[in-house]
Amino acid sequence: MKNSEDYKNYKTIFSFIEKICIRHPDKTALIYLGEKFSFAKIRDLVKKFSCSLYELRIKPDEKVLLYISNSPQFIISFFGIQEIGAIPVPVPPVYTPFELEYIIKDCKIETIICQDTNFRYVVEVSKKTHIKMIIVSNIADLLPFWKRWIGRAIDKIPRGVVNKTDMVYFFKELIKKDLSQKISPPVNSNQTIASILYTGGTIGFPKGVPSSHLKMLSTINDYRKLTENYISEGGNDVILIAIPLFQMMGQEVLLGWGFGKGISTILLPIPNVDAILDAIQSYKVTIIVGLPTLYRMILENERLNSYNLSSLRFCWSGGDILTADVFNKWYEKFQIPIYQIYGTTETGCLTLSQLDQPLEHRNIGLPLPSRKIKIVDPDTLEEVSFNQVGELIATLLNSSMEGYWNKPEETAISFIEKEGHIWHLTKDFVRMDEREFLFYIDRDADMIKYKGNRISCSEIEMVLQNHPAVKEACVIGISNPEVGELIKAIVVLKGGIKGVNSSELIKWCREKLSPYKIPDYIEFRDTLPKSKIGKVLRREIREEERRRWEKKR
Repeated sequence: MKNSEDYKNYKTIFSFIEKICIRHPDKTALIYLGEKFSFAKIRDLVKKFSCSLYELRIKPDEKVLLYISNSPQFIISFFGIQEIGAIPVPVPPVYTPFELEYIIKDCKIETIICQDTNFRYVVEVSKKTHIKMIIVSNIADLLPFWKRWIGRAIDKIPRGVVNKTDMVYFFKELIKKDLSQKISPPVNSNQTIASILYTGGTIGFPKGVPSSHLKMLSTINDYRKLTENYISEGGNDVILIAIPLFQMMGQEVLLGWGFGKGISTILLPIPNVDAILDAIQSYKVTIIVGLPTLYRMILENERLNSYNLSSLRFCWSGGDILTADVFNKWYEKFQIPIYQIYGTTETGCLTLSQLDQPLEHRNIGLPLPSRKIKIVDPDTLEEVSFNQVGELIATLLNSSMEGYWNKPEETAISFIEKEGHIWHLTKDFVRMDEREFLFYIDRDADMIKYKGNRISCSEIEMVLQNHPAVKEACVIGISNPEVGELIKAIVVLKGGIKGVNSSELIKWCREKLSPYKIPDYIEFRDTLPKSKIGKVLRREIREEERRRWEKKR
């Protein structure tokens, strides 16, 4: 937004993005599989799609499942659903029928927008739910005919079998609508839900997080203002978003820095490292946003030195812990720091690294202007002093935050009322220095409690991963009545490594860690279980260990 504009004047996210489209109509908004889409084109497609949804009688406040990968179709669907007052519910395109069924029933969803490759799953789930409408798209729907033809001829465009019935519609037909019809849904930006995103549950099931239009607009405003001296609206920057748009961070980066800044955004349906490196070189990418694992994979890529990445200006990481070795090696290689984005699905982005300050490992910056944070003792909720580790709790200053969708028990666990605000208990542990910069320590579930000490699992993991023979490591706590928890490390060695045993790794840890942080047990495995976005499933490993120890009793 321009400095004279107030985000509170906009009713919906797209009402602001539309202003950007009007100000920069001919500028490239999106680059996808080599095809460029102008801001005017994106606006036109959103309007056409929303009119078609309106004619299909999708009602205000109705939830629509968005089951597609990063693509123009995701963006057009996301905005188009909101424009008629309905609510997009984005989920990973790799979700199984079991996962889909749970969310469809939890949100009472009747309409799904999916890829043709997922159509079989959707049909399977529709038989067990109240699905009435399926809108199907192929990842290449918006590419020119000749590109689709070549892609299919060389088997580069996957296609799924779609059986046309009365409940099936095709995305590419719905964007052919004329724009004679005007749509003005009743929207209150603070009360109308802009989206519902699902995050992991503490008692077994994922939980939906509703976000209002005002909450998202305040975040867009923060992203824009905090970087206004570095990323100008309508400028020549090109941003590559290598994180899923079904996640909060992906949406915020797209809305705050891509579309929200009026600069070109590159999306890839699958974040292949070589494709990312090629895109950076070909389109002179200046900004990249990805998970920490992406930066590690880039550094380990055998062909890295054959690419020219000199156009990069800003590299951002979020969604997981950025290890010291990746942080340091990236700077040594490119002389560019990796800046941090930190937030939760419940609150959205909470902090950004400061671009005008020297960057330190684990420094996640200062809180966004529209957020307020406290660092508290998790047992008493009393604030702790500077440089003391405590749990981060956060609230929104300019919009509401009411808890989880249809989950009062989970809401009672994770939200409290304090000083006239609703605060989210993030379960993340941080410390604040005298400058009021925040330093990320670890997740609560990823902290081991040993004789009153809180030990960061990730700290031990980083030490182990710095051993030349170790590829991956996962550290968990094992319940012990005498000390609280013992430390166990599960280690994956690099291919071809032999002769490395637990004694050598424990010796390695002793050289770098305090005595109470040394692992009590080390187990070697071939692989570690991971989520669909590449995070190690420490919770799954903990549960596996719990069952194993119970059998021994």
